[in-house]
Amino acid sequence: QVHLVESGGGLVQPGGSLRLSCAASGRLRGLASMAWYRQAPGNQRELVASIPTVGTYNYADSVKGRFWATMSRDNAKTTVDLQMTSLKPEDTAVYYCNAVTTWGPVEAPSTSDYWGQGTQVTVSS
Repeated sequence: QVHLVESGGGLVQPGGSLRLSCAASGRLRGLASMAWYRQAPGNQRELVASIPTVGTYNYADSVKGRFWATMSRDNAKTTVDLQMTSLKPEDTAVYYCNAVTTWGPVEAPSTSDYWGQGTQVTVSS
């Protein structure tokens, strides 16, 4: 099991910045990737940033150049931060942290998905 705890949401004016943090703990040996998603009222959950443990980070077109993710790891915990700048009202949503782990035989691995509880980001004047 992997446990995810998000923090850092809040209310910010348009053009402002916020930093979200997600702390992952538990069975992290098979951690393959983490990600940030968001869901606005009435909308489907959408991928904001994909953060593999190996490889290139990817961002939704709507946030490229404004949002940056970082990952840090130690023996007990992995943390992914999402630095959000030049925030717009359309960035308002609940932001969720996601972790994907792989397990089982290398030739046919299985995956497990984990989600945090979400943190509200509101961009409004």
